[in-house]
Parts: sequence; structure tokens; C-alpha cells
Amino acid sequence: MTHPVRRHVLAALGIAGLTPAAFAQGGGGEGFEFKSVKPPAPSDAAPGKIEVVEFFWYGCPHCHGLEPALKDWLKRLPSDVSFRKVHVPWQVQAHQQLFFALESLNLTDSMNEKVFVAIHTDRNKLDTPEAMADLLAKSGVDRKQFLDAYGSFGVKARVQRATQLAAAYKIDGVPTFGIAGKFITSPSMAGSNGNSLKILDTLIDRVRKGA
Repeated sequence: MTHPVRRHVLAALGIAGLTPAAFAQGGGGEGFEFKSVKPPAPSDAAPGKIEVVEFFWYGCPHCHGLEPALKDWLKRLPSDVSFRKVHVPWQVQAHQQLFFALESLNLTDSMNEKVFVAIHTDRNKLDTPEAMADLLAKSGVDRKQFLDAYGSFGVKARVQRATQLAAAYKIDGVPTFGIAGKFITSPSMAGSNGNSLKILDTLIDRVRKGA
């Protein structure tokens, strides 16, 4: 499997693809700003919904850097689109279990940024359940409740499903967006965070029109 930051190195070298303008003019597209997923990956979207999945890793600085633009994009999420984050199993695999433990406790919205800051600003690796529990306790999260969730069968099942989904989408770099099981795009493919969200909107519209 390709190293998770490889795409970002390619982007820095100017190999990541063309601009959304070129995409619109037919000069980019398939293999540049986005790729088709064959065979299609599974989707958990409700009937009538288009699922967008952001594959990410807490330890990835590019994933952290995408957060502000992504939050702005989510404010205008169309009613027929569902969005969810999926943590990949690479590098510090305990981070994947941390994410799904937080998800099971409905704490991702309140704690995701604090986890990113702990890792990237405070240089706290958060590579043990105890270190995670210490961080969460500072925000009032019960240590035992978190540790019970972290080691639970339900969280381990979520981890397994997430790993299978990342494999189905053939994810080899993060952050990457999966769209309806049919397409992937990413900042490194599109050339920037902003451009990737524009390409994401274009792909959502393609799915909406039956592509």
C-alpha cells in the first residue's frame, strides 16, 4: 500500500492533476482530478441519499489542514447528500480505534479538533488508550466510559468495517473523498483543498444525474 502522504508529495511537485477549470473544459477529469471506483464500493446511504465519505487519519497534517474548508463546505451540504468521516487503519492504528470510540459516544464533533491539536500542536502522540483517556478527561469525558467503549466489540466491528471500506475504495492516500461508492477525489489530485471540494460538488452532481 502506498504511503499515506505520497499523494501530497506528488502534489507539491506539480503532478497532482489539473485545475477545476481544466476539468470543466475536458482537459482533466478521469485519472487527474478524480478516479472511478471499479468495482463500486458499498454505500451505507439511505435511499435517495448520495453518500460522501472523507477518509482521514488523525496523524495526517493534511487532514488537519483540510478541516476549516471542509467545515465551510458542510454548512451548505445539500439535503440529498450524507457525509461521514472514516478513519483509515494506517500508521498508528490505535488512532482508528480512538475515532470510532469517540463516534460511538457521539463525541466526534466536540473532540476531533482537540485530538488533531494534541497530535500536531502539542506533540502528544496519543498512541495508548491511557494517553487518550487523559486528554479526553480534560474535556470532562469519563475515563472509564471511554476505555470501555475503546475496547468494546462494537467499536472493533466499526474498525473492521472501516478497513474494509477503505480497501473497497482502494484508498492509498489521505485525505481522500469517496462519492457514492463510484468515485474518489482528493486535494492532491485536485491541486488544493478548495479545488478538491469543487470537484467533489461536480462528482455529486454526476451521481445525482445518474452517472
